[in-house]
Amino acid sequence: MLREIRELGFEYAELSHGIRITLLPGIFEAVDAGEIKISSLHNFCPLPMGVTHAAPNLFKFSSTDKREWESAYRHSVKTIETAARVNAPVVVLHMGRIDMRIYTDKLVEMLERGERETEKFQKLCDAAYEKREDKKEKAVKLANQMLERLIAVAEPLGIKLGVENREALEEIPIDSDFRSFFKEFTSPTVIYWHDCGHAQIKENLGFINHRFHLESMVPRLGGFHVHDVKLPARDHCAPGTGVINYTELKASVKPEHIKVFELHPSVPVEEVNAGVAHIKSIWGPE
Repeated sequence: MLREIRELGFEYAELSHGIRITLLPGIFEAVDAGEIKISSLHNFCPLPMGVTHAAPNLFKFSSTDKREWESAYRHSVKTIETAARVNAPVVVLHMGRIDMRIYTDKLVEMLERGERETEKFQKLCDAAYEKREDKKEKAVKLANQMLERLIAVAEPLGIKLGVENREALEEIPIDSDFRSFFKEFTSPTVIYWHDCGHAQIKENLGFINHRFHLESMVPRLGGFHVHDVKLPARDHCAPGTGVINYTELKASVKPEHIKVFELHPSVPVEEVNAGVAHIKSIWGPE
């Protein structure tokens, strides 16, 4: 797996949330041999025993179930320890979700039918906004408590914790809350991780302006998940094949930021190469 990534021209790879524990010996061997470097890990990595599919939301930081909450902590610690083992500087985290009705799927379906400008769509957006504001307090408190515990593990190891923006309206942190979130978490161990596809989906739904949101996060920005979105919400496409305007985002991008191409397995090699070339032509070679 890592050799194939290296042969595509990538010096670094992210270990994502689909890595089974049985793959770790081979990964360690490849890293120790200098075949590949690891840029980042995405929680939970490795997968918990018995889980064979990608499961980044298997255990939620926001869960009111004590056993699930502790499992989230335990497996996050394993991810941080694995990051230290492979000399990866960052672990990307999902923070959880609010216990509320799912609005995102319905709104995406309406977008697909061309109903964004309808009164019904706007009412549903308003309802989603009001409901998550009303119900977010408990989820945010639990997730923030979890993050405090993980900072204590990651900081001595020199591992950054990248809090990722999410595509679902029900997940936290809510985009408009990120600035206050980083006022609470002033530790340099906690950074912002920008997923371009997720932000674009939120823009397509009318909840944020992608460029303005990214610009507001620059002081704590550490890295990107780079992929494109085909309307209205099909993400993990090769850059340049969807609607994301990467030129608009360029001013927020620095050479020191980590850029991870997070593409669907079905994307052909030719599109991968073209997508990388597309980003480099706009953002530069670094």
